[in-house]
Amino acid sequence: MKIFVAGATGAIGRQLVPQLVGAGHEVWGMTRSEAKRDLLRSLGARPVVADALDPEAVGQAVAQAEPDVVVHQLTALSDSLDIRHPERTFAVTNRLRTEGTDHLLAAARAAGARRFVAQSFAGWRWAPNGAPPVLSEDDPVDLGIPEPLRSIVVAGLYLERAVTQAEGIEGVVLRYGGFYGPGTSLAPGGEQAEAIRKRQFPIVGDGEGIWSFIHVADAAAATVAAIERGRPGSVYQITDDTPLRVREFLPEIARRLGAKPPRRVPRWVGRLLAGKPVVVMMTEVKGASNAKARRELGWAPRYASIGEGLTAEAA
Repeated sequence: MKIFVAGATGAIGRQLVPQLVGAGHEVWGMTRSEAKRDLLRSLGARPVVADALDPEAVGQAVAQAEPDVVVHQLTALSDSLDIRHPERTFAVTNRLRTEGTDHLLAAARAAGARRFVAQSFAGWRWAPNGAPPVLSEDDPVDLGIPEPLRSIVVAGLYLERAVTQAEGIEGVVLRYGGFYGPGTSLAPGGEQAEAIRKRQFPIVGDGEGIWSFIHVADAAAATVAAIERGRPGSVYQITDDTPLRVREFLPEIARRLGAKPPRRVPRWVGRLLAGKPVVVMMTEVKGASNAKARRELGWAPRYASIGEGLTAEAA
C-alpha cells in the first residue's frame, strides 16, 4: 500500500516509517521542517514538507502522494512541559487534533484514500470514585476532569469523533499510552528522566493514580496492525500489559536510572507547588486496557511493562 504519514519525524514516526517500509509499503512522510528531508529519506520515506495547519499545503502534499492510507501522528510536544499550565504546552497539539485533523481528513478524502488512522491518548482517563481502576474503550470518558486537563481531553475527543464518524473513509483511532523509548522524554537525558534522576518528580499524596505506558516501537507495531486490519470506526487502546500506580513506577524508573527514590509530598503541597492538574494525574487518573487491540488487531506488546522495556533499553 501507499501510506502517507503526517508527523513522520516524531518519536513514534521514526519507529513507524521503517516498520512500514519493512512490511513492503511505500511511505510518504510529512514534516513541517525542510531540514528533516534527509532524515525522512534515511528512514525510507519520500519526504514532503507542509504546515499541518495550512489546509492548502496539506491538500497539495496528500494529493501528490495519492495514498491508500493517511496516518495522523501530529503533535507539537517538543518544548518543556509547564506543569502548572499544561494547556500552554498542549496549545498547538490541541489545534493539530482539531484543525489539523479536519485538514488531513479533507485532503485524504479528496485524494481518494480509503483509510485514515489517527493518534489519540489513553492517559489521564478520569472517572468518579467506584469506577474500575483500568478502563476499556467502552467506558465513557468523563469530562468532569478539572481544567486545564479538560481542554486537552476535549481536543482528543474531537479527533476521535471526527475520525471514527468520517464519511467516505475508514477511520481508526489509536489511544496510545505514555510513550517511552528512543526520542521520548523518558529516554536517557530526556526531560522527565532527568527530573526523576534529580528527584524533581515526587510522588504526590498516596500516588494512587494509574498510568499506562507503551514503548514507541510497540506503538509503531500496533499502528502497522491497525493500518492493515483495524476495524473501521473503531478506537483501540495501545498500551502495555501492566498499568502501574505512580507510587509503583516512579521508584522503579528511579532505580533503573541509578537515582535515589523519589521524594513524597502531601496532596496540599503538590497542589501548591504544581497545581491541581498534577495532583489529579498523581492520585486519581485510571489505567487503560489493551484487551481489544490484542483481540482484534492480533497485536501484543513486546514489552509487557515499562520495567521490562527499560531493561531492554539498558541492555
